[in-house]
Amino acid sequence: MLNLSKEGLILFVQNHYGITIVAMLAIGITSLLWKAWDSSDHEDGIPGRLGLPFMGESFSFFSAVNSTKGVYDFVEKRRKRYGKWFKTRVLGNTHVFVPSIEGAKTILANDFVHFNKLYVRSMEDTVGALSIFTVPHKIHTRIRHVLSDFFSMSALSMFVGKFDKMLSERLDKLEKSGKSFKVTDFSSKITFDAMVSMLMSVTEDPLLAQIEKDIFDVSDNMLSIPLMIPGVRYYKGMKAGNELRFDETEHSSMVERDSYPDDEKLSDQEIIDNLITLILAGQTTTSAAMMWCVKFLSENTEVLDRLREEQLSIARKKPEGALLTMEDLNDMSYGFKDIQKPYSFLPFGAGPRTCLGINMAKVAMLVFVHRMTGGYKWTLDNPDSRLAKKQHIARLRSGCPITLEALNKGK
Repeated sequence: MLNLSKEGLILFVQNHYGITIVAMLAIGITSLLWKAWDSSDHEDGIPGRLGLPFMGESFSFFSAVNSTKGVYDFVEKRRKRYGKWFKTRVLGNTHVFVPSIEGAKTILANDFVHFNKLYVRSMEDTVGALSIFTVPHKIHTRIRHVLSDFFSMSALSMFVGKFDKMLSERLDKLEKSGKSFKVTDFSSKITFDAMVSMLMSVTEDPLLAQIEKDIFDVSDNMLSIPLMIPGVRYYKGMKAGNELRFDETEHSSMVERDSYPDDEKLSDQEIIDNLITLILAGQTTTSAAMMWCVKFLSENTEVLDRLREEQLSIARKKPEGALLTMEDLNDMSYGFKDIQKPYSFLPFGAGPRTCLGINMAKVAMLVFVHRMTGGYKWTLDNPDSRLAKKQHIARLRSGCPITLEALNKGK
């Protein structure tokens, strides 16, 4: 057993001064970090664990994002441990998760009053500083007023016919090919083309392809570690976002600024930040809902048969080849119930930030459901229910591959 006298201890410290200081610092830092990591921090009444300084639970958060269970796994584990709400720290910021209907409604209804919406840094950087997602109340109200024209009833009426024509032609081509295709890829492409056509009047394939590539990289950046290192997701996403910020001659058609008073006109930066925001919000959510609709209808034949009966009834009242109208959509009472299913958990928010595109999303879904169920039957070619990695909107890892067959085939 080591037995040092006072003089011996002093001599040891003098001879190993550097090692002694490093050891003491290491013990002290380890103790502090352990206390921070082990603390549940209930002092403010909110359960949870903030974890290590700055990093917090960032590794656990992004590990869940990059898994086939998605960020939902991160939330679910902590909800079971702490209850209906909990706090955590991700990349230096403290976040409080409220994964309940009542809590979400309370927060959304009091936005700009007791709460203000913020995103993890990668999301804020992706959409831009002047996006309707991130700006303060006064600017949000002005931008929302200008953008609302794109989703007026007259604009929706024109959108229905254009989207129906685009969808009908592409589904017909896929059915005639007899090949299996991924609903995720198909729905993402068609909703992207429809959004860009509506917002920017862009229909040229080369330009569409370039914008789509950049939007994909931007979307992939939504939940990523904000490090500007060449090759990583955040770097590629920010680079793509910069490429999307066109000069005025390329994006000014989005908003006829001369029709608005000077105090309501959008600046070039406001236009492009919100253009990116609208495309991201409209494409990813609606296309994912279409994919889930196909999957769940495949698994619930009773619902599918009843829905198909309604859609065929509507089709029989129209001349062959006629496009859908808003009046036709209003007759889809059961179809409307069906598209509500993927939207059951506050998909469009609430309060002052209620989604601008709520009606456009419902219209696109109704048109999609009508053409799919009223014109085709399909087989689900891969039943894998695992989620895709690195997605801020849940979608199947398999892409939900199906093969179409026309209902009237052989007649």
